[in-house]
Amino acid sequence: MHRLIACLLVLVFGLLAQSATAQTQKMTVFAAASLNEVMKAIDQAWMEAGHPSLRLSFAASSTLARQLDHGATANIFASADEVWMNWAAKRKLINEKSRRDVVSNQLVLVVPKEHPAGIAIKPGFDLSGLLGPRGRLAIGDPAHVPAGRYAKQALTKLGAWNFVRKRLAPSENVRSALFLVERGEAPAGIVYKTDVSASSRVVVAGTFPPDSHDPIAYPFAITRAGDTPEAHAFMDFITGSDGIGIFTRFGFITE
Repeated sequence: MHRLIACLLVLVFGLLAQSATAQTQKMTVFAAASLNEVMKAIDQAWMEAGHPSLRLSFAASSTLARQLDHGATANIFASADEVWMNWAAKRKLINEKSRRDVVSNQLVLVVPKEHPAGIAIKPGFDLSGLLGPRGRLAIGDPAHVPAGRYAKQALTKLGAWNFVRKRLAPSENVRSALFLVERGEAPAGIVYKTDVSASSRVVVAGTFPPDSHDPIAYPFAITRAGDTPEAHAFMDFITGSDGIGIFTRFGFITE
């Protein structure tokens, strides 16, 4: 009898230990490249609230969605557009009930800080003077990067796409486009307004009208493979007053 009780106690304590370990395991967040700084700040606030630090992985939304489809493990997927979140949903990679549009952003034209310029971005606006005879426009690759797709939509609607489409420097994500302008490898680029806040080497030359492209949305969702109570707590955290306050501080639109 004593041996049976001892075995039962070992089993109970083992299960409790496993449960505690599961609750304190770090969560993995797959986040669009443009969320880099704000998610690091949210990670800090999350830890200060008594949770383990997050594992943060940043890339283009398309890259992250495909990684999930290929079996990569994450708890949260944060996309920079609805397209790639819809793509993940169709493949049943996310818990659709957990999906929330958390923040928005603005699309801007940027130039190197040492060569400031101001352009009224409106129908028929001219990019030739800004790019010069050989310069290229840095944007996320419109084929798969959300910021690049928004940029193509805006340039098309404003009548500048036919001129600029052969003068592009397409990048793997929006931050790579920003880096090209920072390093002077491109005289101008199209990024999000919040990306400019993360750089001391570029300035805004103009802001694209909101109606020139699809609404910029950042949907967050819990993945089906990483659906845990802690993941739900994190979603509540980022959409609560603390999380929204951090997004606002970094320049994201929260209404």
